[in-house]
Amino acid sequence: MANKMLIDATHPEETRVVVVRGNRVEEFDFESANRRQLRGNIYLAKVTRVEPSLQAAF
Repeated sequence: MANKMLIDATHPEETRVVVVRGNRVEEFDFESANRRQLRGNIYLAKVTRVEPSLQAAF
């Protein structure tokens, strides 16, 4: 089944994005003027520890 990305940007202060596969929502995310988005940004850092259970690096 193909994935579809639905974007709702009807309100200037908020944008909503949904990824749908078939009739199932795979991902949902939103960005608002009040809540700054950090996901997807790139930072220069030195990794000192990796936590596989969180899928995160510190």
